[in-house]
Amino acid sequence: MVYLEFDFIVSPLEPGREILIAELSNIGFESFVENEKGLLAYVLEEDFSQLKFDSLHIFNTKSFELSYSKKSIVQQNWNAQWEKSFEPIVVEERCRVRAPFHSPKDEPYDIIIEPKMSFGTGHHETTYMMLQHILEHDFKQKTVLDMGCGTGVLAILAEKRGASKIEAIDIDSWCVENTTENIKKNNCKSIHISQGSAEVLGRLKYDVILANINRNILLEQIPKYTQCLTSNGILFMSGFYKEDLPIISEKCTEFGLQFEKNLQKNEWVSAKYVF
Repeated sequence: MVYLEFDFIVSPLEPGREILIAELSNIGFESFVENEKGLLAYVLEEDFSQLKFDSLHIFNTKSFELSYSKKSIVQQNWNAQWEKSFEPIVVEERCRVRAPFHSPKDEPYDIIIEPKMSFGTGHHETTYMMLQHILEHDFKQKTVLDMGCGTGVLAILAEKRGASKIEAIDIDSWCVENTTENIKKNNCKSIHISQGSAEVLGRLKYDVILANINRNILLEQIPKYTQCLTSNGILFMSGFYKEDLPIISEKCTEFGLQFEKNLQKNEWVSAKYVF
């Protein structure tokens, strides 16, 4: 399985980047990593259509200037590069996220992660803040949904914090495979992993929903999250910038969610809402 990585430079950055993400999502691109100049975007090689790509509206408007480079990424090569540079992180002096080749320390929660092509080692601000939320919240005997689970790191910490049943979902088959591997490495027993998006959510209710995705997908899926929350259930979200918080909160309020607090790390935000 081979992914194509597109490295975009966008000017002006906003709303150009936001529009580009929305248009790429409509033609099969699965994941995005925003940076100071634009973004990295990923699509399965077999799903990529050059015709649809060239027809994107943003390429054919004078409102934005875009340039990009493209390369292929093979799964095992990604993992090899990660192993060369990965260092453990410690969250709140209570949770260590490390690779299998690092030794455990004295933190109460020790999590082993091999990300491969998946997102979520705790190094990115959004994952770090979501881990902070989990450490601050009581998960004992809670049912949990980890939406867009990536490596499964949030689901794993939720189980270590006492959650009784956890559903981890990701649209990417590599993430499903990677989460499954990491579940085994951490001896987790209460996590079930599924491939898909919000459409795979049934009628089950959850006490806590964790969603670290991106702004556009969150705005699209918030209505579904509210259908899946128990009374007084809690929604933790991240994957957006501080300037996006008002529109996220407005959408949540529309569907009965009350803003309680947010964390901020650099320009990124993670927020807590109560149903």
